[in-house]
Amino acid sequence: MESKPWTARYDPQIPTSLAPYPSHGFHEYLEQSAARYPDSPCTLFKGRVMTYREMNAQADRLAAALAALGVKKGDRVGLLIPNTPQFVMAFYGVLKAGAIVVATNPLYTPHEMEHQLRDAGVETVIVMGNFYGRICEVRARTAIKRVIVTNLKEQLPPQLAVMFALLKERKDGHRVDRLEPGDVWLKDLLARHRPEERPAVTVTGDDIAIFQYSGGTTGVPKGAIALHRNLVANTIQNATWIHVMRPGASRILMAIPLFHVYGMVAGMGLAISQACSLIMVPNPRDIVDVLISIHKYRPELFPAVPAMFNAISRHPDVLAGKYDLRSIRACISGSAPLLAEIKERFERVTGGTVVEGFGMSETPTATHCNPLSGLNKAGSIGLPYPDVEVRVVSLADGISEVAPGEEGELVLRGPQVFAGYWNMPSETELTLRPDPAGQGGPWLYTGDIVRMDDDGYFYIVDRKKELIKSGGFQVWPREVEEVLIQHPAVREVAVAGVPDPDGNERVMAWVVLNDGAQVGEEDLRQFARGELTGYKVPRHVLFRKELPRTTVGKLLRRKLVQEETERQNTLAGVA
Repeated sequence: MESKPWTARYDPQIPTSLAPYPSHGFHEYLEQSAARYPDSPCTLFKGRVMTYREMNAQADRLAAALAALGVKKGDRVGLLIPNTPQFVMAFYGVLKAGAIVVATNPLYTPHEMEHQLRDAGVETVIVMGNFYGRICEVRARTAIKRVIVTNLKEQLPPQLAVMFALLKERKDGHRVDRLEPGDVWLKDLLARHRPEERPAVTVTGDDIAIFQYSGGTTGVPKGAIALHRNLVANTIQNATWIHVMRPGASRILMAIPLFHVYGMVAGMGLAISQACSLIMVPNPRDIVDVLISIHKYRPELFPAVPAMFNAISRHPDVLAGKYDLRSIRACISGSAPLLAEIKERFERVTGGTVVEGFGMSETPTATHCNPLSGLNKAGSIGLPYPDVEVRVVSLADGISEVAPGEEGELVLRGPQVFAGYWNMPSETELTLRPDPAGQGGPWLYTGDIVRMDDDGYFYIVDRKKELIKSGGFQVWPREVEEVLIQHPAVREVAVAGVPDPDGNERVMAWVVLNDGAQVGEEDLRQFARGELTGYKVPRHVLFRKELPRTTVGKLLRRKLVQEETERQNTLAGVA
Protein backbone atom coordinates (compact mmCIF):
# COMPACT_ATOMS: atom_id res chain seq x y z
CA MET A 1 0.00 0.00 0.00
CA GLU A 2 1.91 2.98 -1.34
CA SER A 3 -0.10 5.72 0.36
CA LYS A 4 -0.93 5.89 4.05
CA PRO A 5 -4.34 7.54 4.27
CA TRP A 6 -4.43 6.86 8.01
CA THR A 7 -1.75 9.43 8.84
CA ALA A 8 -4.22 12.24 8.04
CA ARG A 9 -6.36 10.98 10.94
CA TYR A 10 -3.57 10.97 13.53
CA ASP A 11 -3.99 13.17 16.59
CA PRO A 12 -2.07 16.44 16.06
CA GLN A 13 0.64 15.35 18.52
CA ILE A 14 1.51 12.21 16.53
CA PRO A 15 4.22 12.40 13.87
CA THR A 16 4.04 10.19 10.81
CA SER A 17 7.41 8.66 11.67
CA LEU A 18 9.37 8.11 14.88
CA ALA A 19 12.54 6.86 13.17
CA PRO A 20 15.34 6.42 13.87
CA TYR A 21 14.69 4.15 16.83
CA PRO A 22 17.41 3.65 19.45
CA SER A 23 19.18 0.30 19.59
CA HIS A 24 19.60 -0.19 23.32
CA GLY A 25 18.49 -2.84 25.77
CA PHE A 26 14.86 -2.77 26.84
CA HIS A 27 15.92 -2.73 30.50
CA GLU A 28 17.63 0.62 30.06
CA TYR A 29 14.23 2.29 30.41
CA LEU A 30 14.18 1.24 34.06
CA GLU A 31 17.64 2.72 34.60
CA GLN A 32 16.69 5.97 32.89
CA SER A 33 13.52 6.36 34.95
CA ALA A 34 15.39 5.54 38.17
CA ALA A 35 17.90 8.27 37.33
CA ARG A 36 15.25 10.90 36.51
CA TYR A 37 12.58 10.03 39.07
CA PRO A 38 14.31 7.98 41.79
CA ASP A 39 11.70 8.63 44.46
CA SER A 40 8.62 8.18 42.28
CA PRO A 41 6.59 5.02 42.97
CA CYS A 42 7.35 2.22 40.54
CA THR A 43 4.88 -0.30 41.98
CA LEU A 44 1.91 0.09 44.30
CA PHE A 45 0.91 -3.25 45.79
CA LYS A 46 -1.58 -3.74 48.60
CA GLY A 47 -0.40 -0.54 50.28
CA ARG A 48 3.33 -1.06 49.79
CA VAL A 49 5.28 1.34 47.59
CA MET A 50 8.51 0.46 45.81
CA THR A 51 10.28 3.45 44.28
CA TYR A 52 12.15 3.49 41.00
CA ARG A 53 15.43 3.70 42.89
CA GLU A 54 14.55 0.59 44.88
CA MET A 55 13.26 -1.38 41.91
CA ASN A 56 16.34 -0.67 39.81
CA ALA A 57 18.64 -1.63 42.69
CA GLN A 58 16.75 -4.89 43.29
CA ALA A 59 16.91 -5.75 39.58
CA ASP A 60 20.68 -5.11 39.66
CA ARG A 61 21.00 -7.39 42.70
CA LEU A 62 19.10 -10.12 40.91
CA ALA A 63 21.26 -9.76 37.79
CA ALA A 64 24.33 -10.20 39.98
CA ALA A 65 22.76 -13.23 41.67
CA LEU A 66 21.85 -14.87 38.37
CA ALA A 67 25.38 -14.42 37.08
CA ALA A 68 26.74 -15.97 40.28
CA LEU A 69 24.44 -18.96 39.73
CA GLY A 70 25.89 -19.46 36.26
CA VAL A 71 23.30 -17.73 34.08
CA LYS A 72 25.01 -16.42 30.94
CA LYS A 73 24.05 -14.11 28.11
CA GLY A 74 21.48 -15.78 25.89
CA ASP A 75 20.30 -18.28 28.51
CA ARG A 76 16.54 -18.58 28.88
CA VAL A 77 15.03 -17.87 32.29
CA GLY A 78 11.45 -18.83 33.03
CA LEU A 79 9.13 -16.57 35.02
CA LEU A 80 6.02 -18.00 36.66
CA ILE A 81 4.85 -14.99 38.65
CA PRO A 82 1.52 -13.14 38.73
CA ASN A 83 1.23 -9.34 38.73
CA THR A 84 3.36 -8.46 41.74
CA PRO A 85 6.48 -6.34 42.25
CA GLN A 86 8.50 -9.56 41.98
CA PHE A 87 7.54 -9.90 38.31
CA VAL A 88 8.91 -6.45 37.48
CA MET A 89 12.05 -7.11 39.49
CA ALA A 90 12.62 -10.51 37.88
CA PHE A 91 11.87 -9.37 34.34
CA TYR A 92 14.36 -6.51 34.38
CA GLY A 93 16.91 -8.47 36.43
CA VAL A 94 16.97 -11.22 33.80
CA LEU A 95 17.43 -8.72 30.97
CA LYS A 96 20.20 -6.91 32.87
CA ALA A 97 22.01 -10.26 33.13
CA GLY A 98 21.84 -10.57 29.34
CA ALA A 99 19.45 -13.51 29.53
CA ILE A 100 16.13 -14.09 27.76
CA VAL A 101 12.78 -13.91 29.54
CA VAL A 102 10.35 -16.79 29.01
CA ALA A 103 7.27 -15.63 30.90
CA THR A 104 4.75 -18.42 31.32
CA ASN A 105 1.20 -18.43 32.62
CA PRO A 106 1.59 -19.68 36.21
CA LEU A 107 -1.94 -21.12 36.08
CA TYR A 108 -0.95 -23.57 33.37
CA THR A 109 -1.14 -27.25 34.16
CA PRO A 110 2.20 -29.03 34.57
CA HIS A 111 1.71 -30.52 31.09
CA GLU A 112 1.29 -27.08 29.51
CA MET A 113 4.26 -25.69 31.45
CA GLU A 114 6.43 -28.61 30.46
CA HIS A 115 6.06 -28.01 26.74
CA GLN A 116 7.11 -24.37 26.91
CA LEU A 117 9.93 -24.82 29.40
CA ARG A 118 11.35 -27.78 27.51
CA ASP A 119 10.96 -26.19 24.08
CA ALA A 120 12.76 -23.02 25.22
CA GLY A 121 15.53 -24.95 26.97
CA VAL A 122 14.90 -23.12 30.24
CA GLU A 123 17.48 -23.98 32.91
CA THR A 124 16.56 -21.35 35.53
CA VAL A 125 13.06 -20.60 36.80
CA ILE A 126 11.82 -17.84 39.11
CA VAL A 127 8.49 -18.87 40.57
CA MET A 128 5.89 -17.69 43.08
CA GLY A 129 5.68 -20.15 45.97
CA ASN A 130 2.15 -21.34 45.31
CA PHE A 131 3.27 -22.64 41.90
CA TYR A 132 6.52 -24.24 43.10
CA GLY A 133 4.94 -27.69 43.27
CA ARG A 134 4.11 -27.60 39.58
CA ILE A 135 7.71 -26.82 38.68
CA CYS A 136 8.92 -29.67 40.88
CA GLU A 137 6.53 -31.98 39.06
CA VAL A 138 7.92 -31.21 35.59
CA ARG A 139 11.59 -30.41 36.22
CA ALA A 140 12.82 -33.97 35.67
CA ARG A 141 11.43 -33.86 32.13
CA THR A 142 12.97 -30.48 31.30
CA ALA A 143 16.41 -28.86 31.33
CA ILE A 144 15.72 -27.02 34.61
CA LYS A 145 18.77 -26.91 36.86
CA ARG A 146 17.86 -24.25 39.40
CA VAL A 147 14.67 -22.76 40.83
CA ILE A 148 14.37 -19.42 42.63
CA VAL A 149 11.27 -19.16 44.81
CA THR A 150 9.52 -16.05 46.07
CA ASN A 151 6.55 -15.55 48.37
CA LEU A 152 3.70 -13.08 48.01
CA LYS A 153 4.23 -11.79 51.55
CA GLU A 154 7.74 -10.58 50.72
CA GLN A 155 6.25 -7.51 49.03
CA LEU A 156 3.31 -6.90 51.38
CA PRO A 157 3.30 -4.17 54.05
CA PRO A 158 4.45 -5.58 57.43
CA GLN A 159 1.03 -5.76 59.09
CA LEU A 160 -0.61 -7.27 56.02
CA ALA A 161 2.25 -9.77 55.68
CA VAL A 162 1.60 -11.02 59.22
CA MET A 163 -2.11 -11.39 58.54
CA PHE A 164 -1.37 -13.18 55.28
CA ALA A 165 0.97 -15.63 57.01
CA LEU A 166 -1.62 -16.39 59.69
CA LEU A 167 -4.77 -16.58 57.61
CA LYS A 168 -3.98 -17.27 53.97
CA GLU A 169 -0.45 -18.51 53.33
CA ARG A 170 -1.10 -22.19 53.94
CA LYS A 171 -4.79 -22.13 53.02
CA ASP A 172 -4.13 -20.66 49.57
CA GLY A 173 -1.09 -22.84 48.87
CA HIS A 174 1.61 -20.18 49.30
CA ARG A 175 3.38 -21.91 52.18
CA VAL A 176 6.52 -23.77 51.07
CA ASP A 177 8.02 -25.61 54.04
CA ARG A 178 11.05 -27.03 52.26
CA LEU A 179 12.89 -26.34 49.03
CA GLU A 180 14.44 -29.07 46.94
CA PRO A 181 18.26 -29.33 47.15
CA GLY A 182 19.87 -26.56 45.13
CA ASP A 183 16.79 -24.34 45.03
CA VAL A 184 16.91 -20.98 46.76
CA TRP A 185 14.67 -18.21 48.08
CA LEU A 186 14.70 -14.97 46.10
CA LYS A 187 14.94 -12.84 49.25
CA ASP A 188 18.07 -14.74 50.32
CA LEU A 189 19.68 -14.30 46.90
CA LEU A 190 19.04 -10.56 46.90
CA ALA A 191 20.48 -10.21 50.39
CA ARG A 192 23.74 -11.84 49.30
CA HIS A 193 24.47 -9.47 46.41
CA ARG A 194 24.99 -5.75 45.90
CA PRO A 195 23.74 -3.72 42.92
CA GLU A 196 27.29 -2.85 41.87
CA GLU A 197 28.02 -6.56 41.38
CA ARG A 198 25.77 -6.63 38.34
CA PRO A 199 27.64 -8.39 35.51
CA ALA A 200 29.23 -6.30 32.78
CA VAL A 201 27.20 -7.75 29.92
CA THR A 202 26.79 -5.83 26.67
CA VAL A 203 23.20 -5.94 25.44
CA THR A 204 22.20 -4.25 22.19
CA GLY A 205 18.95 -3.89 20.32
CA ASP A 206 19.80 -6.91 18.18
CA ASP A 207 19.96 -9.29 21.15
CA ILE A 208 16.97 -11.45 22.03
CA ALA A 209 14.86 -10.14 24.91
CA ILE A 210 11.92 -12.54 25.20
CA PHE A 211 10.33 -15.71 23.92
CA GLN A 212 6.58 -15.09 23.93
CA TYR A 213 4.61 -18.27 23.56
CA SER A 214 1.20 -18.12 21.97
CA GLY A 215 -1.65 -19.37 24.13
CA GLY A 216 -1.94 -22.55 22.11
CA THR A 217 -5.66 -22.03 21.45
CA THR A 218 -5.31 -23.20 17.85
CA GLY A 219 -2.52 -25.75 18.17
CA VAL A 220 0.92 -26.24 19.69
CA PRO A 221 2.18 -23.01 21.29
CA LYS A 222 4.90 -21.28 19.29
CA GLY A 223 7.71 -19.26 20.85
CA ALA A 224 7.81 -15.85 19.15
CA ILE A 225 11.32 -14.36 19.34
CA ALA A 226 11.37 -10.64 20.12
CA LEU A 227 14.58 -8.61 20.05
CA HIS A 228 15.29 -5.76 22.43
CA ARG A 229 14.85 -3.30 19.56
CA ASN A 230 11.38 -4.70 18.84
CA LEU A 231 10.27 -3.96 22.40
CA VAL A 232 11.99 -0.56 22.46
CA ALA A 233 10.34 0.49 19.19
CA ASN A 234 6.85 -0.54 20.29
CA THR A 235 7.30 1.17 23.63
CA ILE A 236 8.16 4.42 21.84
CA GLN A 237 5.12 3.98 19.57
CA ASN A 238 2.82 3.31 22.52
CA ALA A 239 4.15 6.22 24.57
CA THR A 240 3.77 8.59 21.63
CA TRP A 241 0.24 7.43 20.83
CA ILE A 242 -1.00 7.62 24.45
CA HIS A 243 -0.08 11.29 24.66
CA VAL A 244 -2.00 12.04 27.86
CA MET A 245 0.64 10.32 30.02
CA ARG A 246 2.47 12.47 32.55
CA PRO A 247 6.06 11.23 33.00
CA GLY A 248 6.85 10.59 36.63
CA ALA A 249 3.23 11.13 37.69
CA SER A 250 0.65 9.01 35.87
CA ARG A 251 -0.66 5.76 37.32
CA ILE A 252 -1.53 2.65 35.30
CA LEU A 253 -3.75 -0.13 36.57
CA MET A 254 -2.02 -3.43 35.83
CA ALA A 255 -4.68 -6.12 35.97
CA ILE A 256 -3.94 -7.76 32.62
CA PRO A 257 -1.26 -10.44 33.11
CA LEU A 258 2.33 -9.34 32.76
CA PHE A 259 3.34 -12.74 31.41
CA HIS A 260 1.50 -11.81 28.20
CA VAL A 261 3.04 -9.27 25.81
CA TYR A 262 0.01 -7.01 26.04
CA GLY A 263 0.56 -6.43 29.75
CA MET A 264 4.32 -6.78 29.47
CA VAL A 265 4.88 -4.12 26.79
CA ALA A 266 1.75 -1.97 26.51
CA GLY A 267 1.39 -1.94 30.30
CA MET A 268 4.61 -2.50 32.23
CA GLY A 269 7.07 -1.43 29.53
CA LEU A 270 5.08 1.70 28.73
CA ALA A 271 4.82 2.66 32.41
CA ILE A 272 8.50 2.03 33.14
CA SER A 273 9.61 4.08 30.13
CA GLN A 274 7.63 7.06 31.44
CA ALA A 275 8.42 6.50 35.15
CA CYS A 276 4.73 5.98 35.86
CA SER A 277 3.34 3.96 38.76
CA LEU A 278 2.10 0.40 38.26
CA ILE A 279 -0.91 -0.50 40.40
CA MET A 280 -0.52 -4.27 40.68
CA VAL A 281 -3.52 -6.61 40.63
CA PRO A 282 -2.44 -10.29 40.79
CA ASN A 283 -5.73 -11.85 39.72
CA PRO A 284 -7.59 -10.16 36.82
CA ARG A 285 -10.69 -12.25 37.57
CA ASP A 286 -10.98 -10.72 41.04
CA ILE A 287 -13.17 -7.81 39.92
CA VAL A 288 -13.64 -6.58 43.49
CA ASP A 289 -9.86 -6.19 43.88
CA VAL A 290 -9.80 -4.35 40.54
CA LEU A 291 -12.54 -2.00 41.72
CA ILE A 292 -10.89 -1.39 45.08
CA SER A 293 -7.58 -0.63 43.34
CA ILE A 294 -9.21 1.91 41.02
CA HIS A 295 -11.11 3.55 43.88
CA LYS A 296 -8.05 3.70 46.17
CA TYR A 297 -5.15 4.47 43.84
CA ARG A 298 -6.90 6.59 41.19
CA PRO A 299 -5.30 5.31 37.96
CA GLU A 300 -5.52 7.43 34.83
CA LEU A 301 -4.72 4.64 32.35
CA PHE A 302 -6.27 1.20 32.22
CA PRO A 303 -5.19 -1.32 29.56
CA ALA A 304 -7.61 -4.23 29.66
CA VAL A 305 -9.65 -6.72 27.68
CA PRO A 306 -13.34 -6.48 26.73
CA ALA A 307 -14.38 -9.15 29.24
CA MET A 308 -12.98 -7.02 32.07
CA PHE A 309 -14.66 -3.83 30.84
CA ASN A 310 -17.90 -5.78 30.63
CA ALA A 311 -17.58 -7.28 34.12
CA ILE A 312 -16.78 -3.91 35.71
CA SER A 313 -19.56 -1.95 34.06
CA ARG A 314 -22.16 -4.59 35.00
CA HIS A 315 -20.96 -5.19 38.56
CA PRO A 316 -23.77 -4.51 41.06
CA ASP A 317 -21.49 -2.44 43.33
CA VAL A 318 -20.56 -0.23 40.37
CA LEU A 319 -24.20 0.19 39.40
CA ALA A 320 -24.94 1.09 43.03
CA GLY A 321 -22.25 3.80 42.99
CA LYS A 322 -20.07 2.16 45.65
CA TYR A 323 -16.81 2.81 43.78
CA ASP A 324 -15.50 6.00 42.21
CA LEU A 325 -14.06 5.09 38.80
CA ARG A 326 -13.87 8.63 37.42
CA SER A 327 -10.08 8.90 37.63
CA ILE A 328 -9.80 6.79 34.48
CA ARG A 329 -9.02 8.92 31.44
CA ALA A 330 -7.90 6.45 28.79
CA CYS A 331 -8.38 2.72 28.30
CA ILE A 332 -6.73 0.58 25.68
CA SER A 333 -8.74 -2.49 24.74
CA GLY A 334 -6.92 -5.42 23.19
CA SER A 335 -6.54 -9.22 22.93
CA ALA A 336 -10.16 -9.71 21.85
CA PRO A 337 -12.76 -7.87 19.74
CA LEU A 338 -14.42 -4.96 21.55
CA LEU A 339 -18.15 -5.04 20.97
CA ALA A 340 -19.73 -1.58 20.65
CA GLU A 341 -22.20 -2.17 23.49
CA ILE A 342 -19.38 -3.02 25.94
CA LYS A 343 -17.37 0.04 24.95
CA GLU A 344 -20.30 2.44 25.31
CA ARG A 345 -21.41 1.06 28.67
CA PHE A 346 -17.93 1.27 30.21
CA GLU A 347 -17.47 4.84 28.99
CA ARG A 348 -20.78 5.82 30.58
CA VAL A 349 -19.75 4.32 33.91
CA THR A 350 -16.25 5.83 34.08
CA GLY A 351 -16.33 8.93 31.91
CA GLY A 352 -13.08 7.72 30.33
CA THR A 353 -12.31 7.01 26.69
CA VAL A 354 -11.92 3.43 25.49
CA VAL A 355 -9.91 2.99 22.31
CA GLU A 356 -9.63 -0.38 20.66
CA GLY A 357 -6.25 -1.45 19.39
CA PHE A 358 -4.67 -4.46 17.76
CA GLY A 359 -1.50 -6.38 18.35
CA MET A 360 0.05 -9.83 18.38
CA SER A 361 2.72 -11.83 20.14
CA GLU A 362 4.56 -11.48 16.83
CA THR A 363 4.52 -7.66 17.05
CA PRO A 364 5.07 -7.27 20.73
CA THR A 365 2.66 -5.88 21.08
CA ALA A 366 0.64 -3.17 19.22
CA THR A 367 0.41 -2.20 15.55
CA HIS A 368 -2.93 -0.33 15.41
CA CYS A 369 -5.03 1.81 17.72
CA ASN A 370 -7.83 4.34 17.54
CA PRO A 371 -6.67 7.92 18.15
CA LEU A 372 -7.08 9.07 21.72
CA SER A 373 -8.61 12.47 21.02
CA GLY A 374 -9.50 12.18 17.33
CA LEU A 375 -12.17 10.17 15.55
CA ASN A 376 -12.74 6.95 17.49
CA LYS A 377 -14.66 4.55 15.25
CA ALA A 378 -16.65 1.87 17.05
CA GLY A 379 -15.83 -1.61 15.82
CA SER A 380 -12.50 -0.51 14.34
CA ILE A 381 -9.04 -1.45 15.59
CA GLY A 382 -8.01 2.03 14.51
CA LEU A 383 -5.06 3.32 12.55
CA PRO A 384 -1.61 1.81 12.00
CA TYR A 385 1.09 3.21 14.26
CA PRO A 386 3.82 5.44 12.84
CA ASP A 387 6.31 3.45 10.75
CA VAL A 388 3.98 0.47 10.40
CA GLU A 389 3.45 -0.50 6.77
CA VAL A 390 0.19 -2.29 6.04
CA ARG A 391 -1.35 -4.18 3.15
CA VAL A 392 -4.68 -5.93 2.78
CA VAL A 393 -4.05 -8.78 0.34
CA SER A 394 -6.30 -11.09 -1.61
CA LEU A 395 -7.41 -14.27 0.11
CA ALA A 396 -7.01 -16.02 -3.23
CA ASP A 397 -3.37 -15.30 -4.04
CA GLY A 398 -2.00 -13.73 -0.84
CA ILE A 399 -0.12 -11.08 -2.86
CA SER A 400 -2.34 -8.66 -4.76
CA GLU A 401 -3.81 -5.81 -2.72
CA VAL A 402 -7.54 -5.31 -2.49
CA ALA A 403 -9.33 -1.97 -2.69
CA PRO A 404 -10.58 -0.07 0.37
CA GLY A 405 -13.76 -1.63 1.69
CA GLU A 406 -12.87 -5.10 0.40
CA GLU A 407 -11.90 -7.96 2.69
CA GLY A 408 -8.47 -9.55 2.69
CA GLU A 409 -5.69 -10.78 4.94
CA LEU A 410 -3.82 -8.22 7.03
CA VAL A 411 -0.09 -8.24 6.35
CA LEU A 412 2.32 -5.74 7.84
CA ARG A 413 5.89 -4.85 8.66
CA GLY A 414 7.47 -2.39 11.04
CA PRO A 415 10.19 -1.96 13.65
CA GLN A 416 8.30 -4.07 16.23
CA VAL A 417 7.83 -7.17 14.06
CA PHE A 418 9.41 -10.25 15.62
CA ALA A 419 12.42 -12.23 14.38
CA GLY A 420 10.67 -15.59 13.92
CA TYR A 421 9.56 -18.64 15.89
CA TRP A 422 11.94 -20.57 18.10
CA ASN A 423 12.76 -23.99 16.63
CA MET A 424 10.03 -23.65 13.98
CA PRO A 425 11.62 -22.66 10.64
CA SER A 426 8.62 -23.82 8.58
CA GLU A 427 6.19 -21.77 10.66
CA THR A 428 8.54 -18.79 10.41
CA GLU A 429 8.68 -19.04 6.61
CA LEU A 430 4.90 -19.27 6.43
CA THR A 431 4.41 -16.21 8.64
CA LEU A 432 7.31 -13.97 7.55
CA ARG A 433 7.29 -13.83 3.76
CA PRO A 434 9.63 -11.90 1.42
CA ASP A 435 8.37 -8.78 -0.26
CA PRO A 436 7.02 -9.79 -3.71
CA ALA A 437 8.93 -6.95 -5.37
CA GLY A 438 12.10 -7.59 -3.39
CA GLN A 439 11.87 -4.20 -1.69
CA GLY A 440 12.44 -4.01 2.05
CA GLY A 441 12.13 -6.64 4.71
CA PRO A 442 9.64 -9.49 5.01
CA TRP A 443 5.92 -9.07 5.60
CA LEU A 444 4.14 -10.57 8.57
CA TYR A 445 1.06 -12.54 7.51
CA THR A 446 -1.27 -12.18 10.48
CA GLY A 447 -4.05 -14.62 9.57
CA ASP A 448 -6.61 -11.90 10.33
CA ILE A 449 -9.26 -10.97 7.81
CA VAL A 450 -9.72 -7.20 7.68
CA ARG A 451 -11.04 -4.35 5.62
CA MET A 452 -9.86 -0.74 5.49
CA ASP A 453 -12.21 2.17 4.96
CA ASP A 454 -11.44 5.30 2.96
CA ASP A 455 -10.12 7.09 6.05
CA GLY A 456 -7.52 4.40 6.75
CA TYR A 457 -9.32 2.81 9.70
CA PHE A 458 -9.06 -0.97 9.88
CA TYR A 459 -11.74 -3.45 10.90
CA ILE A 460 -11.15 -7.05 11.93
CA VAL A 461 -13.69 -9.17 10.15
CA ASP A 462 -12.47 -12.35 11.82
CA ARG A 463 -9.69 -14.85 12.05
CA LYS A 464 -9.03 -16.81 8.89
CA LYS A 465 -9.39 -20.07 10.79
CA GLU A 466 -12.68 -19.03 12.42
CA LEU A 467 -14.60 -18.38 9.20
CA ILE A 468 -17.87 -20.36 9.18
CA LYS A 469 -18.99 -21.89 5.88
CA SER A 470 -22.73 -22.38 6.15
CA GLY A 471 -24.50 -23.78 3.09
CA GLY A 472 -21.80 -22.43 0.81
CA PHE A 473 -21.98 -18.96 2.35
CA GLN A 474 -19.38 -17.28 4.54
CA VAL A 475 -20.32 -16.19 8.06
CA TRP A 476 -18.01 -14.23 10.33
CA PRO A 477 -18.62 -14.95 14.05
CA ARG A 478 -18.09 -11.37 15.13
CA GLU A 479 -20.91 -10.13 12.90
CA VAL A 480 -23.41 -12.43 14.62
CA GLU A 481 -22.00 -11.65 18.08
CA GLU A 482 -22.43 -7.91 17.49
CA VAL A 483 -26.16 -8.51 16.93
CA LEU A 484 -26.85 -10.87 19.83
CA ILE A 485 -25.00 -8.77 22.41
CA GLN A 486 -27.53 -5.99 21.80
CA HIS A 487 -30.33 -8.07 23.33
CA PRO A 488 -31.02 -6.67 26.83
CA ALA A 489 -30.89 -10.13 28.42
CA VAL A 490 -27.47 -11.05 27.02
CA ARG A 491 -24.26 -10.44 28.98
CA GLU A 492 -21.76 -12.36 26.83
CA VAL A 493 -21.96 -14.26 23.57
CA ALA A 494 -19.74 -16.47 21.44
CA VAL A 495 -20.46 -17.71 17.93
CA ALA A 496 -18.69 -20.47 16.01
CA GLY A 497 -19.25 -23.09 13.34
CA VAL A 498 -19.89 -26.67 14.40
CA PRO A 499 -19.26 -29.39 11.77
CA ASP A 500 -22.22 -31.33 10.41
CA PRO A 501 -21.89 -34.96 9.24
CA ASP A 502 -22.30 -33.78 5.64
CA GLY A 503 -19.18 -31.63 5.88
CA ASN A 504 -21.09 -28.39 6.18
CA GLU A 505 -21.02 -26.15 9.27
CA ARG A 506 -23.94 -24.88 11.31
CA VAL A 507 -23.81 -21.52 13.04
CA MET A 508 -24.10 -21.89 16.79
CA ALA A 509 -24.21 -19.36 19.62
CA TRP A 510 -23.31 -19.76 23.27
CA VAL A 511 -24.87 -17.14 25.53
CA VAL A 512 -24.39 -15.96 29.12
CA LEU A 513 -27.43 -14.10 30.42
CA ASN A 514 -27.55 -11.17 32.79
CA ASP A 515 -28.33 -12.03 36.39
CA GLY A 516 -32.04 -12.68 36.74
CA ALA A 517 -32.70 -12.42 33.00
CA GLN A 518 -34.89 -14.98 31.26
CA VAL A 519 -35.08 -15.51 27.54
CA GLY A 520 -35.55 -18.56 25.35
CA GLU A 521 -33.52 -19.93 22.49
CA GLU A 522 -36.17 -19.14 19.90
CA ASP A 523 -36.52 -15.60 21.29
CA LEU A 524 -32.84 -14.93 20.55
CA ARG A 525 -33.05 -16.56 17.14
CA GLN A 526 -36.00 -14.36 16.31
CA PHE A 527 -34.09 -11.31 17.55
CA ALA A 528 -31.18 -12.23 15.25
CA ARG A 529 -33.51 -12.61 12.26
CA GLY A 530 -34.35 -8.94 12.54
CA GLU A 531 -30.73 -8.00 11.75
CA LEU A 532 -29.21 -10.96 9.88
CA THR A 533 -29.93 -12.85 6.71
CA GLY A 534 -31.21 -16.38 7.21
CA TYR A 535 -27.98 -18.38 6.85
CA LYS A 536 -26.26 -16.21 9.49
CA VAL A 537 -28.90 -16.81 12.17
CA PRO A 538 -27.63 -19.37 14.72
CA ARG A 539 -29.13 -22.80 14.22
CA HIS A 540 -28.98 -23.35 17.96
CA VAL A 541 -28.39 -21.17 21.02
CA LEU A 542 -26.89 -22.81 24.11
CA PHE A 543 -26.95 -21.12 27.50
CA ARG A 544 -23.93 -21.21 29.81
CA LYS A 545 -22.90 -19.72 33.15
CA GLU A 546 -19.62 -18.50 31.64
CA LEU A 547 -17.60 -18.64 28.43
CA PRO A 548 -14.18 -20.31 28.33
CA ARG A 549 -11.38 -17.79 27.97
CA THR A 550 -7.62 -17.65 28.23
CA THR A 551 -6.12 -15.76 31.14
CA VAL A 552 -5.76 -12.69 28.94
CA GLY A 553 -9.43 -12.77 27.99
CA LYS A 554 -9.31 -14.38 24.56
CA LEU A 555 -12.41 -16.38 23.78
CA LEU A 556 -11.78 -20.10 23.32
CA ARG A 557 -14.17 -20.79 20.46
CA ARG A 558 -12.28 -23.97 19.66
CA LYS A 559 -13.13 -25.37 23.09
CA LEU A 560 -16.81 -24.60 22.64
CA VAL A 561 -16.84 -26.34 19.26
CA GLN A 562 -15.00 -29.33 20.70
CA GLU A 563 -17.44 -29.66 23.59
CA GLU A 564 -20.46 -29.41 21.30
CA THR A 565 -19.02 -31.92 18.83
CA GLU A 566 -18.39 -34.39 21.64
CA ARG A 567 -21.93 -33.83 22.95
CA GLN A 568 -23.45 -34.48 19.55
CA ASN A 569 -21.35 -37.62 19.08
CA THR A 570 -22.51 -38.91 22.44
CA LEU A 571 -26.14 -38.27 21.56
CA ALA A 572 -25.65 -40.06 18.26
CA GLY A 573 -24.09 -43.04 20.03
CA VAL A 574 -20.66 -42.50 18.45
CA ALA A 575 -18.71 -41.88 21.66
